[in-house]
Amino acid sequence: MAFNPNKYKIERKYIAKRENTRPGTKLVSGTPKFFVAHDTGNPGAGADNHYNYFNTMTDRSASAHTFIDDKKILEIIPTGTGSDAAEKAWHVIYNVTTDNQRFGDDANDIAIGTELCFGGNINFNEAYARFVWYHAFLCHKFGKDPEKYIVGHEHLDPGRKTDPSNALKRYGKTYDQFIADVKKELAGEGEEDNVLKLTDYQWGVVVSNVQNLLDAKVINDKSWLTKAKDRSLTVSELTWLTFVVTTRK
Repeated sequence: MAFNPNKYKIERKYIAKRENTRPGTKLVSGTPKFFVAHDTGNPGAGADNHYNYFNTMTDRSASAHTFIDDKKILEIIPTGTGSDAAEKAWHVIYNVTTDNQRFGDDANDIAIGTELCFGGNINFNEAYARFVWYHAFLCHKFGKDPEKYIVGHEHLDPGRKTDPSNALKRYGKTYDQFIADVKKELAGEGEEDNVLKLTDYQWGVVVSNVQNLLDAKVINDKSWLTKAKDRSLTVSELTWLTFVVTTRK
């Protein structure tokens, strides 16, 4: 099997150029030398929420290239080549030296920063699958080894940061597992998310329980009920619903 570069759609909606968010400066190397995995630290806010925030923010220097939730992979600062050549983002502070020691320069000037959205009504399994695939996509596109060229923000700035493990551990994931999953995805070995195989009676129970969750406002997305009724609910989605129920009791 081989890596599937078309498994998910990458949306590109660039924020306005401002010195403190998107200065418009190209990466020093022309193409990224490595990738920094973050989580937003902002539970419940999705990719579009962060686009809106960084498109208008003026009071501090911060940004990242790509925000990923359960519905989309959204690049808000260019990451590519040619007319969309990768630009600088403000995602790692300059006074840490780990990036210089490991990669020869500051992360903001030579790396792509990715952000995992989580919490609230965001389906973690869907967001995580996209987060894994997108890092595999970057490694595939730029010819990088995930173990060597993906690094967590927590590893560059351990005195201040705990991401992306901050989000991963909430859902029983570790950073090492994340890297292993990227490697599997890159090799075309990503786990298939199979549709549930249930009897008519079991599907009826699922529909009833999902309706109860909506009525109790434990979940708000009615697409869950649609998936239960048309019997397209997958194994990972049921796992997510079970997690929501157990954590909100």
